[in-house]
Amino acid sequence: MSMKAAVVPELGAALTVTDVEIPSPGPGQVLVKNVSSGVCHTDLHAVKGDWPVKPTPPFIPGHEGVGRVEKVGEGVTNIKEGDLVGNAWLWSACGHCEFCRTGWETLCESQENGGYSVDGSFGQYMLVNATYAPVLPEGVDPYEVASILCAGVTVYKGLKETEVRPGQWVVISGLGGLGHLAVQYAKAMGMKVVGVDIAADKLELATRRGADLVVNAAEDDPVAFVQKKIGGAHGVLVTAVHPSAFTQAVGMSRRGGTIVFNGLPPGTSEVSIFDVVLGGLTIRGSIVGTRQDMVEAVQFYADGLIRPEITTRPLEEINEIFEEMENGKIDGRVVIKY
Repeated sequence: MSMKAAVVPELGAALTVTDVEIPSPGPGQVLVKNVSSGVCHTDLHAVKGDWPVKPTPPFIPGHEGVGRVEKVGEGVTNIKEGDLVGNAWLWSACGHCEFCRTGWETLCESQENGGYSVDGSFGQYMLVNATYAPVLPEGVDPYEVASILCAGVTVYKGLKETEVRPGQWVVISGLGGLGHLAVQYAKAMGMKVVGVDIAADKLELATRRGADLVVNAAEDDPVAFVQKKIGGAHGVLVTAVHPSAFTQAVGMSRRGGTIVFNGLPPGTSEVSIFDVVLGGLTIRGSIVGTRQDMVEAVQFYADGLIRPEITTRPLEEINEIFEEMENGKIDGRVVIKY
């Protein structure tokens, strides 16, 4: 039997929506009939082959899929037919290396990644690893919750890594698919929020979602704004994909602050070593989240504290979606509706 899927024929090429064979679950895997799949900027990087470790075509992108389990592979005991589950960037990890043993499975060097090293959710069906697939609460909106599975958990973990406490200030730099959720998670966690972007509509969205202050970096110097208004932020979370945002993050920090990089633009960014040393700053990267981070991030959503801004589109429009994403024309998150 076959299904419709969006396939990357070669890196940098347009995706082809075509019929492919429905996969069968192996040991420890389940087959999921998809209801939805979020479209992430990482998917665009995957299609273009932007990063040093590249996926191997042909492959099916997507790591924010949501659907019902149709078939259970051998040895699976924690998931049953009919369960609502998702896939994630962390499709699987080895489970026995130093990182897995110490609760840092996201750093496992043997991990597999959804829609990158294994086929993902840009199709009517997908396979997931039963040990790592998030099992979702019944009653959640399958379109909204899709964006929690990568964008949501990524910023939630990133905010935890800033070590900002309730009542302290955090800057969210970049207010798109990740950033508009980061504003909401930060407010739900008791933080004061400054939103930074270059698009008026994204700044307006951040304000609606609870940002205390916003600044348009195309019109004003965000470093001067943040320093003047609040004396620098205790933490900065960079979800933007423009290299200048990473440089600005240092300038927006309060002494002793922590800067967390979430965005993954190709190329490099300049950071002032003098400012980092003199200010006693911490700079760290944060990649998605562990299974426990996922449970917590989904619970914030299930409790009604997070409301993703989504637009549903058919799979056949995937190339147009990527073009809009590349040109910064997407507010919130686009979710494929099957």
